[in-house]
Amino acid sequence: MKVDDLIAIDIHTHAEVSCRQEPDPYWAPYEEAAGKYFKVGKRPTIAETIAHYRAQKIGLVMFTVDTETQIGNRRIPNDEIADAARDNADMMIAFASIDPHKGRLGAREAEDLIKGGVVKGFKFHPTCQGFYPNDRMAYQLYEVIAHHKMPAIFHTGHSGIGTGMRGGGGMRLKYSQPIHVDDVAVDFPDMTIVLAHPSWPWTDEALSMALHKPNVYIDLSGWMPKYFPPQIVQYANAQLRTKMLFGSDFPLIAPERWLAQFAEVGFKPEVHDLIMKKNAMRVLGLGS
Repeated sequence: MKVDDLIAIDIHTHAEVSCRQEPDPYWAPYEEAAGKYFKVGKRPTIAETIAHYRAQKIGLVMFTVDTETQIGNRRIPNDEIADAARDNADMMIAFASIDPHKGRLGAREAEDLIKGGVVKGFKFHPTCQGFYPNDRMAYQLYEVIAHHKMPAIFHTGHSGIGTGMRGGGGMRLKYSQPIHVDDVAVDFPDMTIVLAHPSWPWTDEALSMALHKPNVYIDLSGWMPKYFPPQIVQYANAQLRTKMLFGSDFPLIAPERWLAQFAEVGFKPEVHDLIMKKNAMRVLGLGS
């Protein structure tokens, strides 16, 4: 990644429309509900997403979410995202997503993806994948990630997926309470962990973990900055200035809208570059 050419690095973007396979109709009601919640329409393809970020001069970390066990929809292949990152290495990094229920087969896939040399981290969504992060079932997958010193992003807090659907679309919010990741941070102290989103309604848990554990960071995706709980801005300006990361949750939130509002909600000027780029560079192993 040519970081000097980028104004920011978005550590949280989703691949939602494959360029290689037809959309899975099983996912359609979840996409429709999320669209209503976030007030967005048709989702862009992977190629369209990359073009959007290139035009904005913003780097991006892209991933899908493997929900084949919990929801039952076919995932976008990790290889497709890896290939896109290989072709756009100046401004894109690929993370992989593997359902922890896949056990040893999932661990094998993680090993193979890492050996391919393009995948640089992993994404977990406990609510959509139906597991507690500290369930030992997932540890064989974490062991591979930790062995290779890769970062892992964990969705935390409320989920737009399932919001408004009958029974929440079967999604259980309890899995994404951040404190369940605390065991993972203890048991894998050399694995960098990113708690995605402001973690509402458990924001203070996430802040405490990032303050307590050197390997725990927070990304600020999924919320427009004007809606952040005030303690997010307070800690970003002080003790956690090197622990907060820019993330948008694209295509649900556009990065340029997030960045414009970020400049107006009370973050001190001296932390802007840390949050927009420098902290992500550290997490991604791109230098200090």
